[in-house]
Amino acid sequence: MRNSSLFFLSIVSEAVLLGLLLTHASFSEAPQSDTLEHKTSLVKNLRLTDLCLFTEARYTRHLSQADLNTAFQDHPLSLEHFPSGSFTQPNLENKAP
Repeated sequence: MRNSSLFFLSIVSEAVLLGLLLTHASFSEAPQSDTLEHKTSLVKNLRLTDLCLFTEARYTRHLSQADLNTAFQDHPLSLEHFPSGSFTQPNLENKAP
């Protein structure tokens, strides 16, 4: 079997697998809507904050609660020393005009 035939076969099989995954997601959306509504009401009742994405620094744990200067709390010209700070953008919604 040629390499191009193997490549084509792998592309077709991956496309079929992707189609099956998307079909499964569309069929399982309706039964899980009740669970999603329950979780949404639980979050509202418990007044939970946003999702904790990173565990390194406090300004990357809860992005909505950090200000723009927290990464430079040691010195204004200090460099970002946590890798998670380079994956996120600062929260500009709470920025003062």
